[in-house]
Amino acid sequence: MPYLANVDLPLSLRRRLPEHAQDIYRSAFNNAWERYGDGGAERREEIAHRVAWSAVKKRYRKVDGAWIPRTVAAPA
Repeated sequence: MPYLANVDLPLSLRRRLPEHAQDIYRSAFNNAWERYGDGGAERREEIAHRVAWSAVKKRYRKVDGAWIPRTVAAPA
């Protein structure tokens, strides 16, 4: 069940994540949904959600209950 827009994401995600993080989540979920389609519907959805959260966590971190962008360290 790919998500066509952020408004289609579960309400709990929309309440927690900033809009850009929602974009990342939706894109990663949809990509994983297409890529890992061979495990049955339930397993496929679980994998897609795990991949999506992993993608969000690469760009955002949770601080005091809020998801904030990770800062990129300047190269040495």
